[in-house]
Amino acid sequence: MIVLTDAAIARVKALQAQRHTGAPLRVGVKDGGCSGLSYTMDFAETAVEGEQTYDCNGVQVAIADRFLPQLQGMELDYTEDLMGGGFRFRNPNAVRSCSCGTSFATPKVTGTPVACS
Repeated sequence: MIVLTDAAIARVKALQAQRHTGAPLRVGVKDGGCSGLSYTMDFAETAVEGEQTYDCNGVQVAIADRFLPQLQGMELDYTEDLMGGGFRFRNPNAVRSCSCGTSFATPKVTGTPVACS
């Protein structure tokens, strides 16, 4: 599925503690951004039909089945520098990415997420 680096795991756990939640991290895809698709992240307070939860080294990650083709094999990292911190997406399915780091395109999808059959 997807991989979270140690830094991403630590950041997700810190965010969960700040928000007093044990909810899984929900990762998804939406239309938008300069390359056609953008990543989404939030905490999955309620389950959604067609969504699976995976254990990524102690962090629960919820992903809708329809996003699996775009996210399969992705690495989620967290880095901090003098300009601040942020999550970084390294997606082997992306054929094009924007310099913002959150917008991408895949060979099967150039602007619209595709639902799996």
